[in-house]
Amino acid sequence: MKSKVILIFSLLFSLALIGQENPQSLTLQEAIDFALENNKQAKNAALDIEAAEKIKWETTASGLPQVNATIDYQNFLKQQVSLIPAEFFGGNPGDFEEVTFGTKQNVGAFATVTQKIFDGSYLVGLQSAKVYLEISENAKEKTDLEVRNAVINAYGNVLLAEESITILNNNIDVIQKNVDETTRIYENGMAEEESVEQLEITLSLLKSSLSNAERLKALAYQMFNITIGLDLNNNTTLTDNLEALTLQNMDLELLNADENVENTIDYKIAENDLESKELLVKLAKSKALPTLNAFLNGGYSGFNDEFNFLNKNQDWFGSSLFGVSMNIPIFSSLERSAATQRAEINLEKAETDLQLVEQQLSFKITRAKSDYQFAIEEYQNKKQNLNLAERIERKNQTKFFEGIGSSFDLRQAQTQLYSAQREYLEAMFNVISSKAELETVLNTIN
Repeated sequence: MKSKVILIFSLLFSLALIGQENPQSLTLQEAIDFALENNKQAKNAALDIEAAEKIKWETTASGLPQVNATIDYQNFLKQQVSLIPAEFFGGNPGDFEEVTFGTKQNVGAFATVTQKIFDGSYLVGLQSAKVYLEISENAKEKTDLEVRNAVINAYGNVLLAEESITILNNNIDVIQKNVDETTRIYENGMAEEESVEQLEITLSLLKSSLSNAERLKALAYQMFNITIGLDLNNNTTLTDNLEALTLQNMDLELLNADENVENTIDYKIAENDLESKELLVKLAKSKALPTLNAFLNGGYSGFNDEFNFLNKNQDWFGSSLFGVSMNIPIFSSLERSAATQRAEINLEKAETDLQLVEQQLSFKITRAKSDYQFAIEEYQNKKQNLNLAERIERKNQTKFFEGIGSSFDLRQAQTQLYSAQREYLEAMFNVISSKAELETVLNTIN
């Protein structure tokens, strides 16, 4: 019994974890928050920052003391023979004696400590690592902005598809009633067959549009799931309403937001590029500076004709060495000069690019504000048009069933209504989308 209880609690806990990993109901803000943690691009951008931090430490550590140890074992299978004049040993002049020097086997264990004292490229490397980390952080910020924008658009597309299906179903219900009622009138000889056919054409077009809308809805959900980092076919429900979300995103104060391009992430990234080019110029120039390194070496060596190095009676001979080395570049056949000039050319290009980015961003902000203002105005206009189209359609229905209006006029009024409904939905989506785009450009998240 106890084991069953434990099993049940384990299952419930597992289900709770699954629910957290794969949320079923999401508001727009919940979807954004989830995507910033689970979107594949956002994850990779976060990993890039971690990698940049490791590179920064890797670069720093290369200038700190380095300790290396080596153990060498040598066994001369056949020792090298040297010739010594025989007269040294009392022999005849002109003759030579064959002799070998040293033991057949030897072991050496040494440790070496090295330390950079001065290296211009190392100093530039430290600055570069810091800039690289800033680049990664700015790239993560830009990725998050783009992910947020993509989530808002994907969320809006799903709501747009949902609302379209709801409206189409309502329209189909109304037209189906009209068809049924007009058919009865026709069968009683009080209406023309053309009136029924006109309504049936409208009904057929609506059903076709509904089928397409349902397919688009499935695709919109899949796109949304991918965007926020869920499985393609995850069963997700969006809890926000398109019209309520539109009203929440109507913020006229945003049109007066500061247009200082230096606060935007794209400008910061362009500045990072300029700074990196400046460091490349410094790096090229540092190649002409001398480098100074110090080292300390110490170890022991053992010699024997047999492998007795593990014997406690084996003699070991210690040695140590301290030294400083300086490398002074003198002449490189103008290679370093050419590299420096090339780096300076790239720096000049980066300065020009920064000026271009500044101008483009100013234009992009102005255009985004204009698009957002137009989207708000268009929403208000389409809302009025929808109200008018609904009234016109109701009047034509009344006229038609009272026998004072034609089926052609009714169908035209219905087509005008359906067009107004579609434009109204698109206008709501455009308000949400254009506000997200403006916030992305301004790097301003409300």
